[in-house]
Amino acid sequence: IIRGDTSKRQVSLIFTGDEFREGLQTVAETLEKENVKGSFFVTGRFLEDQKSAKLLYKLYRQGHYVGPHSDQHLLYAPWENRDSLLLSKTEFVNDLQVNLGKLHAIGIKRMDKFVAPYEWYNKQIAAWTKELGMDLYNFTPGLRTAADYTYPEMGTRYLSSEAILKQLTEYEQSNGLNGFQIIVHLGTDPKREDKLFNQLERLIDLLKNKNYKFVPLDEI
Repeated sequence: IIRGDTSKRQVSLIFTGDEFREGLQTVAETLEKENVKGSFFVTGRFLEDQKSAKLLYKLYRQGHYVGPHSDQHLLYAPWENRDSLLLSKTEFVNDLQVNLGKLHAIGIKRMDKFVAPYEWYNKQIAAWTKELGMDLYNFTPGLRTAADYTYPEMGTRYLSSEAILKQLTEYEQSNGLNGFQIIVHLGTDPKREDKLFNQLERLIDLLKNKNYKFVPLDEI
């Protein structure tokens, strides 16, 4: 599921996290201030930090969605050949079930949505996810917010937060964002000092001022 109802002026925020989690507190505070519900997808490695795990449970109790992002952030398919696989069904299921178990252990009960690690998957991964009783979600193609993991040493692949927000603004003006699922990472490599999550309030206000309503994935 990569996009919601295109007839409605609404968007949904997705946050993913693995080994880097320094933005979780900022995101939580911003969503509370803006009265916006988000969806959080985290790995088992993310949950190794008890402070972060407790805050996720608090967010869950406040009505945000919290779900799995795989246990060890595995790469399911080669970057250059998306239709092939780098793991077996057993490896996929076992890793995801460990992730679900760790989320259940901190108090997260209802988990029927999943975002694949690296946001990279194929039809087989989607089918296996469905067999486990979950829907596979991803961000809507078009925006570049997912590039917030890049850092200057990546050269031309690097996008600053200003460049990301500029691209979002220009894309919205040309195409609109009805039903868009927008992703922001909860942490990044320390080599990226310019964190997009620090601009989350600005991003939300920008779209609110264009009369977009922020809704949970259940409503998108």
